Amino acid sequence: MKNLKALIKPFLLIGVISMLTGCSDKIAVLNPQGPVARSQYHLIIWSLIMMSLVLAIVLILFVYVLARFGRKKGDGYDPNDTGNRKLEIIWMIVPVVICVLLAVPTVKTLFTLNHPPKATAASSAIAGKTLTIDVTSVQWKWLFRYPDQKIETVNYVVIPAGTPVKFRLHAYDAMNAFWVPELGGQQYTMTDMPMKLWLQADKPGNYTGRSSNYSGRGFAHMTFTVMARKANDFDSWARNVKDNKPALTHEKYMELLKPDTVKAQAFSSYPEIVSKNLNEAQMKALMNGESIDTDSSMDGMNMDDDSWKGGHNND
Repeated sequence: MKNLKALIKPFLLIGVISMLTGCSDKIAVLNPQGPVARSQYHLIIWSLIMMSLVLAIVLILFVYVLARFGRKKGDGYDPNDTGNRKLEIIWMIVPVVICVLLAVPTVKTLFTLNHPPKATAASSAIAGKTLTIDVTSVQWKWLFRYPDQKIETVNYVVIPAGTPVKFRLHAYDAMNAFWVPELGGQQYTMTDMPMKLWLQADKPGNYTGRSSNYSGRGFAHMTFTVMARKANDFDSWARNVKDNKPALTHEKYMELLKPDTVKAQAFSSYPEIVSKNLNEAQMKALMNGESIDTDSSMDGMNMDDDSWKGGHNND
């Protein structure tokens, strides 16, 4: 009876979890709203299928062994039986096949996501192009810079739906992780180590983003909103910010770099120092009139690299 209870408990737990998830909203990571998220979603589903197949085989073998070699029907069972070449080949080949079936689509997806998805935006100033946005994580806020539009936003970012967006990621202080579950997987932000992430929204809508890497007391508030708009609406929004929002001054920028939480903001321009993507140590050195020390031997450390220049890209 005890063994039976031990076998039933895991299935009861799975049932309870299924009921709980059924009562909630859609799980963001399983609700893809863009080509990048969709590719990763298919990979997740394929992985779940493979894991379910392994679980099914194990359970079938478990039941077979109980029925075939149980205490009352143990004839033919030898616990010291060794050298069964057929079984040894099977349990060597099966894991290799499973690993191959998981590895091939995973590697293929990773290489595909390293390039921009196909644009589907209608005619506008950015149709047929890719949009570049520089992202800086600061405790506990997100700064978004539009190099081509020369504007800056805080804790929210507006993108044109149907247009590939190249997020160039950088951290001012603590390492963080940029994540918009409905649009794609996470990518880390690190000091002096630029990273990139391609995302694209299928249609207009608001998508919640956040840091997925714990970074201190304000971590829970380190969220942002990705606002996908029609391509023409994005152009209008950018012009509106340029014409009606205040400029980001050097003093205001230094305030934003302090560890604290702030509300969503937008600025019509930013000082040149913002585009240098300096980390905390470099900024302090610069403010003290000292030379900025960088290690050019590390890939991505050169802040003057062309990959960090603003504007639209066609790659």
